[in-house]
Amino acid sequence: MWSDPIADMLTRIRNGTRARKAEVWIPSSKVKVGIAEVLKSEGYVQDFDFIEDTRQGQLRVTLKYSRFGEQVIHSIRRASRPGCRRYVGTEGLPSVLDGLGIAIVSTSQGVLSDRECRHRRVGGELLCTVY
Repeated sequence: MWSDPIADMLTRIRNGTRARKAEVWIPSSKVKVGIAEVLKSEGYVQDFDFIEDTRQGQLRVTLKYSRFGEQVIHSIRRASRPGCRRYVGTEGLPSVLDGLGIAIVSTSQGVLSDRECRHRRVGGELLCTVY
């Protein structure tokens, strides 16, 4: 049993990009699907699919690389942990690399990027940062 399934997802993506894998498989949940949607919309992963199985389902995340083979995701880190949750308002949203990266936030309106949170004027739990 995992104590932090979101950290497990981020670790699988991090390890997959470092090993130059084409895709990674992750056990699915609603929050993980939301994170994958934000990563796809912001251009950090190429695509993701939900695969039904007899249990909770699987996410197949297709990783993205530059045309020269460089990683698109240089760093993906968990911000809020089960032992120490980190909540931010619209004023407290971090600017990752002065706007070159993104922060992923779980809000009452779903899982959103920091840019979308500022636009909608909502805050929530800061899940991770990506650049």
